[in-house]
Amino acid sequence: MKAELAKRESDARRDPGFSLRRLLQMEATGILFALLLLCLALAIARSNFLTAYNLTVVIRQASFIGLVALGQTLVLLLGGIDLSVGTAAGFSAIIGALMLINLGIHPWLVIPCTALFGLMIGLINGFFVARVRLNPFIVTLAAGEVFAGLTLVITRGYPIGPLGQRFTVFGNGSVLGVPVPILFFLGGSAILTWLLGFSRFGRNIYAIGGNREAAKLIGIPVARVEATVYGLAGMFAALAGILYASRMDSAQPAVGAGWLMGAITAAIIGGTSLSGGQGTIVGTVLGTTLMAVLSNGMSLLNVSGYWERVVIGGVVLVAVLVDVLRKLPAGTHSRSALRRLLR
Repeated sequence: MKAELAKRESDARRDPGFSLRRLLQMEATGILFALLLLCLALAIARSNFLTAYNLTVVIRQASFIGLVALGQTLVLLLGGIDLSVGTAAGFSAIIGALMLINLGIHPWLVIPCTALFGLMIGLINGFFVARVRLNPFIVTLAAGEVFAGLTLVITRGYPIGPLGQRFTVFGNGSVLGVPVPILFFLGGSAILTWLLGFSRFGRNIYAIGGNREAAKLIGIPVARVEATVYGLAGMFAALAGILYASRMDSAQPAVGAGWLMGAITAAIIGGTSLSGGQGTIVGTVLGTTLMAVLSNGMSLLNVSGYWERVVIGGVVLVAVLVDVLRKLPAGTHSRSALRRLLR
């Protein structure tokens, strides 16, 4: 029996697709390698790429979409999707600005209050997905339209501001030379990395994403975990929105409009599977950084901003293809599976 298993493993290793699969399965390593290559190429092409100012700009900008991507990663790990995170960020920023200006809430309390508001609207999504069992695509698409509409109703299309220097310090200030939004992004990443790797809640997320019905059978509170995850996605989106408003000294109605695609792209590039149950926060952080460096590089190379959307769309297609290839069956059947994929 052992000899037969050894022979099968040997045959699998001789399969040309075996090495490719092994390479594709190292998500974090592959993304880090691609990021380093991109940085090297840009450093050669543009001498101002590696300046402290430019790198700070890149990482600061990455932190806003990165916060949204953290919440989106949790949802994707469940096998779901949240299409409302972009408009939720903008809506939450408007509510946070109104808390500051109209209600007179202390600037230090505005960010946690806005985060709680984001958690609440995320839990509403989670209720319809987890309890009512509606399709997450439809629920979050509809919720996104509601948030966008309410934003326009409240603002009539005009920004709310100025927000004052005591509040803008969160978006523009730094601690020991590190911009505050980056600290929020790295802090959130560290907490979620621990949560997914060392807590029962994190294990439950992976279990539900792997097989929802099996997770139910072993006693996992599936509905509660799902609702909580959608709540966390709303909370991270709200944090991104209010921090961006702090940086711009005003809450813009259009904030977050383009963040949805970037958040999903960062998660997928980082190795998070669209079918759930596979992915890491580290991968999402690297994917976010890669997309920010790519966008910055195109700007430094004077490439039209219109092409950025084309490039991002192409990157998403490649990332999805990599996700499919990673799941090809092992052994001698991989080539036939690939042929079926390409039919």
